[in-house]
Amino acid sequence: MANAALSIRPVSTKADTKAFIEVAYRINAGDPNWVPPLRSEVAATISPEKNGWFAHAEAQLFLAERGGKVVGRISAHLDFLALEMAPEQGFGPGTGFWGMFEAEDENTAKALVNTAEQWLRNKGMTRAIGPVSLSIWEEPGLLVKGHDHPPTVLMGHHLAHYQGWIEAMGYTKAKSLYTYELDVTKNFPPLIQRIVDMGERNPKIRVREIDKDNFDKEAKIIVDILNDAWSDNWGFVPLTQREVDDVGTKLKPLVRKEMIRVAELEGEPVAFMIALPDLNEPLKPLKGSLLPFGWLKLLLWLRKPVSRTARVPLMGVVKRLQSSRMASQLAFMMIEYIRRASVAKYGAQRGEVGWILEDNQGMVAIADAIESHINREYIIYQKPL
Repeated sequence: MANAALSIRPVSTKADTKAFIEVAYRINAGDPNWVPPLRSEVAATISPEKNGWFAHAEAQLFLAERGGKVVGRISAHLDFLALEMAPEQGFGPGTGFWGMFEAEDENTAKALVNTAEQWLRNKGMTRAIGPVSLSIWEEPGLLVKGHDHPPTVLMGHHLAHYQGWIEAMGYTKAKSLYTYELDVTKNFPPLIQRIVDMGERNPKIRVREIDKDNFDKEAKIIVDILNDAWSDNWGFVPLTQREVDDVGTKLKPLVRKEMIRVAELEGEPVAFMIALPDLNEPLKPLKGSLLPFGWLKLLLWLRKPVSRTARVPLMGVVKRLQSSRMASQLAFMMIEYIRRASVAKYGAQRGEVGWILEDNQGMVAIADAIESHINREYIIYQKPL
């Protein structure tokens, strides 16, 4: 079979879609730190009917086969909102993407990426960015540091040798994304505690839990802040209402009101922070399936999650306050309140914050101030076509 011809073909049938999903489980089976996602979640991600991202995007999935065996996969895709962004923000006209990448060997990897590049050229693209699977808000970048421990919820994990294969194809770094790890059982340094105490004495500041009974209203407040706060960031693509609705439906079972905070200044919502118990901890032993009894185990965990890790995937402060002392104070207050709640109510021992852009000086400074350290690095690669 090693000498059999390699073929790349587009996914076009239900059987192809199943094969596209399944190949990742086989290729990653030997990695003890890979967390198999639920197959139903992967199927929803690549389904135009179930993923709101497709309302402003187009994708083609490809399979690699050798001797009748599927040996790899890749997606090639366009995000029409990304095409409208200013080039200095990372994307813009002519920028296409590839992702959902898995390959058994380097020759297969090269053939898959070449196929994705040609699909992008045929669409008029002049530059390829990858891996991004599928939206920039989902799993951006290739893991290049942190292979020695499992990813937390909503984070990607890739085989270490993929980095060499991709770079050998002429791809160079566009941007690094970091996650920061910290021991949440320890109090923050005295300076940070004083900043939090000062904020608590300020009558203009209120840091509150979200109201789960008004989830849709709270989600809109958070997304409005997010789209304003991140609008100048490298790689920013605005979240649409349908995407927000989809994410809300997906994450609502994980939402714990104590772990999501909104900061108000003189009654106006100006900042937020979201933390989630690490769903990957109960997911890992399920091996991607809820059958026969995985659904019951997961349901019981969701009712009363005990999680070693709490992950902060998103936070934001409105643009007008960024680079101000107030922005840092609000961030420290939200982090501290979530730290206390995650330890007291959910048994957390460690926190993971990210991803954070390598040149986001404000967030890097906050991460340093709370004595966290980089535990994972993802690289988003680029190449002219």
